[in-house]
Amino acid sequence: MPSLASGKPCAICGKPAAEKFRPFCSQRCKDVDLHRWLSGRYAVPAVEAEEDELGLPEPDEPPPPLAPRRRGFD
Repeated sequence: MPSLASGKPCAICGKPAAEKFRPFCSQRCKDVDLHRWLSGRYAVPAVEAEEDELGLPEPDEPPPPLAPRRRGFD
């Protein structure tokens, strides 16, 4: 039997977490959590940036000039 980890309970069932499976108590709870992620039950919310925040030029705005290329080593 895996040793119990001190601290927080299992993230799935609430039993004491096992050190081997931390933050879960067993392989089963670990697999349940993985299935939830893979099935889309859990999701990380995306924050969509406004186009102005991306630093892209407006469509009618000409692109900024390129810096001249240098040849050789200084």
